[in-house]
Amino acid sequence: MVLLLFVDLDPELKALDALGGFFVLRTGVPPRGPLPTLASACADPRSGTFPEVYADPITFRVRKVEQSIRAPEPRVAASVAQQGLAARLWSIALGSAALCGRVPDLDPELLFWDPDAGAPDDLWLGEVRFRPVADLDAVVRAGLLVPLSAALRSRHRVSAALLWGNAGSALAGTVRQLDRWARVHGRPEVGERARELAGRLLAHPDLAGTLDPVTLRRRSCCLYYRVPGGGVCGDCCFERPPRPAPGRP
Repeated sequence: MVLLLFVDLDPELKALDALGGFFVLRTGVPPRGPLPTLASACADPRSGTFPEVYADPITFRVRKVEQSIRAPEPRVAASVAQQGLAARLWSIALGSAALCGRVPDLDPELLFWDPDAGAPDDLWLGEVRFRPVADLDAVVRAGLLVPLSAALRSRHRVSAALLWGNAGSALAGTVRQLDRWARVHGRPEVGERARELAGRLLAHPDLAGTLDPVTLRRRSCCLYYRVPGGGVCGDCCFERPPRPAPGRP
């Protein structure tokens, strides 16, 4: 177990940088401290554990995204914010598993998150330790996405099915990126491992059924089509943006 103070980086984590921005994991003490951990961000905002500037990091992030994309209502921004963070978490963990054969322990008590950063989300790991690939589901889905989903649902009118659809879509996107990188760099085994591991992850009841098994198109919608000029995503369940319900902008 190694505590790193401003010293980047564990060589295996540094190797993730080559995979793209969503795979980068910084280590040590964030320079823009104090930042909330994901554990504190997902806690009850009445607990008083947050730095004063953020008050409630989850709501802070949703409002930032809402303003940035001009979302018509908070639940659209909540969906977009959650999918972006889910993509970061899957990328780091699955990327490390496929490339290095082990998973960084993304303990939510040690994983710092800057809710005021741009995209992709800025994450810092305060202490570097690793877990076996078999713990991939426990690290990401159970350890991070379950409490994140609960926190978002407690604050915003967003369904569990939508959030797990986002998580499944983010996982599939991570696999596609790893597969592209593997083919370009002559590392087919990396893409093969990523696909195999993702298949196991998608078998969990939270994620099972979120994607079409053949096309990998999602079976729910992230609501991005409601953003001005947003349209539908490449894996959306809709071919074209649905018409708004009567009375809804």
